Amino acid sequence: MKLKPLSVTHVNSYIKKLILNDPILYNVRVKGEISNFKVHSSKNMYFSLKDDNSKLRCIMFSENAIEYENTLKEGMNVVANGYISIYERDGAVQLYVKSIEMEGMGQLYADFLKLKDKLQSEGLFAEAKKKTIPQYPGSIGVITSETGAAVRDIINIVKRRFPKVSIKIYPALVQGENSAKQLIKGIQLFNEISNIDVIIIGRGGGSIEELWSFNDENLAREIAKSKIPVISAVGHETDYTISDFVSDLRAPTPSAAAELCVPSLLDMEYRLEHIKNKMTKDIKARLEKKGIALENIAGKRPLRSPEMIYDKKKVDLDYILEKMGKKMSANMDGRIRTIEMTGRNLFNLNPLSILSRGYSVAQKEGKTLKSADDVVEGQVINVMLSDGTLECSVDKICKGMIDYEKDEL
Repeated sequence: MKLKPLSVTHVNSYIKKLILNDPILYNVRVKGEISNFKVHSSKNMYFSLKDDNSKLRCIMFSENAIEYENTLKEGMNVVANGYISIYERDGAVQLYVKSIEMEGMGQLYADFLKLKDKLQSEGLFAEAKKKTIPQYPGSIGVITSETGAAVRDIINIVKRRFPKVSIKIYPALVQGENSAKQLIKGIQLFNEISNIDVIIIGRGGGSIEELWSFNDENLAREIAKSKIPVISAVGHETDYTISDFVSDLRAPTPSAAAELCVPSLLDMEYRLEHIKNKMTKDIKARLEKKGIALENIAGKRPLRSPEMIYDKKKVDLDYILEKMGKKMSANMDGRIRTIEMTGRNLFNLNPLSILSRGYSVAQKEGKTLKSADDVVEGQVINVMLSDGTLECSVDKICKGMIDYEKDEL
């Protein structure tokens, strides 16, 4: 008797019930290293816990994940608390995580940080060493897997945005043994080709193990010494590798690298059209302004009758000459009055002029007498008048003023 076949849904549903009814799996603590860590837009966290032999898919819903949004990182060793169930659609066994206990970093992540600190201390990440990405590259070298989605995305976007650019592909392994050596060889080859303007090196997303080739020290040093600018485009936006830090520009994805590498021809045409329209508008505005100014000038009377300008200048000249004559005459009259006044003052201050008004000067032995005390009775003095000199004998000395009318009486 044949068993009745069960649908896949029935089987997965039955397994789920068995798992949920197991008291051990309903409340379990699992120790492992975080791998393939991703945060969904819903804030749910998806990752795997792994050890040396196995992996276990895990999900942590947003209400529990919010506590760890800035804590969990790829490569950390943790203990996850939760229950085991099956995701019926995929038939995948998962750990539904309620909480997490930190144990530290996994070895790969520890190695990553150690190399990062080493290269940073050597100055390989310094902004001063970053080369400028050309704005309009003529040729782009791409180092990636020839079968992955990354190379198709880069080619499609570059050709859509800037069709005239040349793209040269160096096919290389992007994970696994010898992949780092192939990536290094690609950079060396493009540096030997003289017409490559910029290099894109990258791949799509993956776990820390899958991206590990881009954490290779020799690859980092090859990128740093490249004469051609290098854009690193490894994984998703949340993935960071040593190549990202040492390259001249980090792109969050290969598609973003293509957009950063070349300008958009449509955008350029739009900007040129905008510039052309603005220049046309500015030129028209200037011509209109100059035209109005020219009409205003042409409408003025002096331009219609040039002799009017000449006549006006003649009148202006006559006015200036008349004004100058008046100023010169007034200045001359003032100087004459000053000279006459100075002459009168000099005449009035002349001793001879003073004597002519009835004054005299008494002298003794050639010295002018200033006081009655300077002579004694009986001395001979000279009295100078305006028209001669008298030699006189001092008969009497009277102090003070003499009242002639009183003496006469």
